[in-house]
Amino acid sequence: MKLRTVFLLLVLLLVGAFSALNWQAFTTPTPLSLGVAQVEAPLGVIMLGAIAFLTAVFLVFVVYVQASALFDSRRHAQELQLNRELADKAEASRFTELRSFLEGELQQLSGRGATPAATDAAILERLDRLEKQVLTALEQSANSVAACVGELEDRLETKGNVLPARRPGGT
Repeated sequence: MKLRTVFLLLVLLLVGAFSALNWQAFTTPTPLSLGVAQVEAPLGVIMLGAIAFLTAVFLVFVVYVQASALFDSRRHAQELQLNRELADKAEASRFTELRSFLEGELQQLSGRGATPAATDAAILERLDRLEKQVLTALEQSANSVAACVGELEDRLETKGNVLPARRPGGT
């Protein structure tokens, strides 16, 4: 039990014990003023009745608050379960969509692979063309370099500078 509940039960038990011990004084009639009239009644019993009435009102209030909290909790749990189911369905839908997309892509890739000889032949033909273009560009670059070197030799000879004789073998 919570400390608050134990404390309230202890207070009610003490009030009950006090009333039992002093029951004679509680039941003694006393003149009481009601504002418009005066009556004789036991003040102790009236006060005990007021305490019992307030205790009952507070007990009903506590039960009402607990019941409304319980109903709210159940409603939230149901909404949470519904949202969880919706999220699971949405996730399953996304997985299904992803699966169909992947299957389509795999079929498309396998369709490309159905004619590997034609694709390989096209690739080899293109590689041959590129190789010829590279060799042609390399030959043209070599010719350009040779022409530049020859031009430089001619310039040096015309200025009167004599180049050392070339040795056969390249150096």
